[in-house]
Amino acid sequence: MNVFITSGTYDFLKIKKDKHPNEKILLMQNSETAVLLHETPGKTIFSSPRKFEVVDGKGDLQNHGYVVMNNIPVSEEGRPVFEHRFKNRAGFIEKEPGFVALRVLRPTNSETYVILTIWEKQTDFLNWKKSSSFQKAHNGDSKPPVTNSSQKMFSGEAYVTQYTLMKDSEE
Repeated sequence: MNVFITSGTYDFLKIKKDKHPNEKILLMQNSETAVLLHETPGKTIFSSPRKFEVVDGKGDLQNHGYVVMNNIPVSEEGRPVFEHRFKNRAGFIEKEPGFVALRVLRPTNSETYVILTIWEKQTDFLNWKKSSSFQKAHNGDSKPPVTNSSQKMFSGEAYVTQYTLMKDSEE
């Protein structure tokens, strides 16, 4: 499965989404920008998107809720260890109230992976961050010991972007 992401103005992206009602396309925005996300086994309708391969996924993408994207630059040599950690994670997040979906996205032409989660509402995400499950999922004891290869896993600082999904009825 592939995920394609493009950004632009809300009005332009809404027109693009509306032209393709049979595609799985999510329109989201925050105070700074609007983003379209297209999940498909084939090619995208976007002209120049960021392309990702789905490494792991849980739940179904829906067109309402709250989206959190953890953007993590990973070195070429760090990719196998990084992906192994996600594929073998404990799965605590899926049991949290308000959890909707998760996608671990491998970039095809950059170093920045995206860990995308969708929540029913922002408070569900904030409650997850305060939970004991979050602490267990992010506990250093559950990770392999640091070695030369894992020390070079990250190629830059991670950052988080957050969006509100726009329901068709609200658009």
